[in-house]
Amino acid sequence: MEEMKMKVSGMVCGGCEKRVVNALSTIDGVKEVAADHVNGTVLVKADRKIEKSILKEKIEDLGFEVKEN
Repeated sequence: MEEMKMKVSGMVCGGCEKRVVNALSTIDGVKEVAADHVNGTVLVKADRKIEKSILKEKIEDLGFEVKEN
């Protein structure tokens, strides 16, 4: 299982977390997503390698900013 953690700014509530989780869950191969607006993190677990740029684009399309780790 592939695991990727990203720092995301702009999430301010549980609704923001849900939007991120729902968007990333539509990507083929993604099995689990956890977003935390308090810590500004998103954790993605996938059954195969997914380019980080794909995840970043989905998050940024929602209006949030992905910080480089």
